[in-house]
Amino acid sequence: MIILASASPRRRQLLKKIVKKFRVVISQVEESSIKAATPARLAEKLALAKALDVAASHPQATIIGADTIVVLGNKILGKPRHKKEAAAMLRSLSNKTHKVITGLAIVIGKKRLVFHETTYVSMKALSQADIQFYVDSGKPLDKAGAYGIQEIEALFVDKIKGDYDNVVGLPTLKLKKRLNSVGPL
Repeated sequence: MIILASASPRRRQLLKKIVKKFRVVISQVEESSIKAATPARLAEKLALAKALDVAASHPQATIIGADTIVVLGNKILGKPRHKKEAAAMLRSLSNKTHKVITGLAIVIGKKRLVFHETTYVSMKALSQADIQFYVDSGKPLDKAGAYGIQEIEALFVDKIKGDYDNVVGLPTLKLKKRLNSVGPL
């Protein structure tokens, strides 16, 4: 049995592309308590913590944990707490390239496979009107970096270097290879 340790509906949709049958069990990890030296390591630690939390009550399953973060320069842009913060994040991303890093963890019994994927996203120069329209939709509030690429790509994104699915929240190509490397599921 495969279990996705994530509440994200976007991750569920992406996992369906590579795994026919799985369950979703949402972890109860307090993300703010986890720290790391680098953004990539933080994404990996968060993914592993989520996977281990769910694995504790499902020891026979293959657990997939994931966490996606947006990094501009050296600053991690998490999920905005309110519309004003979402607008500020989008203004900071305007006309710049940032990284989207997804940490992944596969836990099977005592076996742990932890890795990450990085994609570079270059934003167009964003107008205040476009930012406000998107923020007023309420959609940015549950997404790292205050945007969902599938919602704003044509309007906000200039180019992407790397895995598009990673920016949505789950690098399906890399995950499929790693799942295959652990044996038949």
